[in-house]
Amino acid sequence: MTEFIVGAHESDTHQKALRINLDPRWYGTVAEIGAGQEVVRWFFRVGGAAGTVAKSISAYDMAVSDAVYGKVDRYVSAGRLQGMLDHEFELNVERLDGERGDENCFFAFADTVVARSFRGGNECHGWMGVKFQAQPHDEPSQIIMHVRMLDIEAFAQQEALGIVGVNLLYGAFFQHHEPDKLIESLLDRLTTGRIEIDMIQFRGIEFRKVDNRLMALKLVQVGLSGVAMFGPDREVLQPSEALRKKAILVERGSFRPPTHVNLDMLETAKARFEEDPAVAGKPVLALTEITMRNLLAGGATDVDRRDFLARAELLAACGMTVLISNYFDYFRLAAYIAERTTERIGIVMGVPSLIDLFDEKNHAQLPGGILESFGRLFKNDLKLYVYPLQPSSGDELKTVNNIRVQPELQPLYDYLAGRGSFVDLDNFRPEFLSIFSRDVLRRIAAADDSWETMCPPAVAELIKRRGFFGYVRAGRY
Repeated sequence: MTEFIVGAHESDTHQKALRINLDPRWYGTVAEIGAGQEVVRWFFRVGGAAGTVAKSISAYDMAVSDAVYGKVDRYVSAGRLQGMLDHEFELNVERLDGERGDENCFFAFADTVVARSFRGGNECHGWMGVKFQAQPHDEPSQIIMHVRMLDIEAFAQQEALGIVGVNLLYGAFFQHHEPDKLIESLLDRLTTGRIEIDMIQFRGIEFRKVDNRLMALKLVQVGLSGVAMFGPDREVLQPSEALRKKAILVERGSFRPPTHVNLDMLETAKARFEEDPAVAGKPVLALTEITMRNLLAGGATDVDRRDFLARAELLAACGMTVLISNYFDYFRLAAYIAERTTERIGIVMGVPSLIDLFDEKNHAQLPGGILESFGRLFKNDLKLYVYPLQPSSGDELKTVNNIRVQPELQPLYDYLAGRGSFVDLDNFRPEFLSIFSRDVLRRIAAADDSWETMCPPAVAELIKRRGFFGYVRAGRY
């Protein structure tokens, strides 16, 4: 009977909750703080919850929450969520393993969220996760994620939270062997206009082969998030926490592979960025950004995961924090960052990108065209840090001070330059100016070892060791 129900309505929240209740394996705790008992009530509503829910708890009072789960600096945080999951899971094993351990897989589901308040205007977000055994007596596996509720009304936010919580539990229990499918199913009975998931992390024995950077990328691919972030330690980051209270400097590129010029652009820009009185003394986070459009270049319909991971590994080797974004327009990227930090924002680009920015075709999607685009981009004193161009030693050096754009747009260019929106990076390394990633790839393909001098040593070593971008060591066939 259960199989028939699920096969007919696999994306229906009611049927998902019922299937979990009717499956005798799963037994555990649901702990929720904020926005009500929105997840567990689905299991009570559909019937049969006595075989699934050992306990439901809601420790709203901060003193009670601290007494149960320990003190934390922030109650809506990954730290509080982890404390809830660990405490409740360990209690289940301690109390129930002797009686139920041979037949049941124990789990603990938890969320700590803040929905729209009575006065409104607050950020509506939270952390949600599940820690579970896939087999009786198994080591636990875990999924945690950060959720933003986008509905305007509090009751709608609560409803969406309950649905995504059931989706997560269903995915953990029945789709843990297919994490891509699990991520896609998080949107069942929801839309990207109601829920954003900007961070997800898989850990434990069932996910030992999962690369969380690919899972972060998947969130962007399916529209659950506009960005994904991960640090040089390859761990995924929650963007709001990573960007909070920091001055942000971001360089967009293909980084295929990262070269000396890519790093020099960021280093020279950072030196100028830190000279800004509004930045001086503030923590600065430098980001290397790759857009989804770049990852899908060449007419591809899906991301080449090997190519993506190659770039991610090479940027990690350079100590970089990576941002994957679905914001091709610079002003959209700037707006996303500005929502998450009150500090200064700078964007690093080369002269060719600046010239391309003044191509009106790139702003045709806006009613106000290039003027609307630039109005959004340059508010809050955002500046562009522009690296010069000199393809070869005999060519003229092109900088923000001597390039020309279309005649009808030159007055706009001159105005922005005059107000200090462009910062000329004159502290560059001249020997790096003639380096381009496309030349590195061409020389790798031609087995021309001179490409190694065009990249940082850590990048060159990793490309050779891992065979990235078609590299074949001499003597191998």
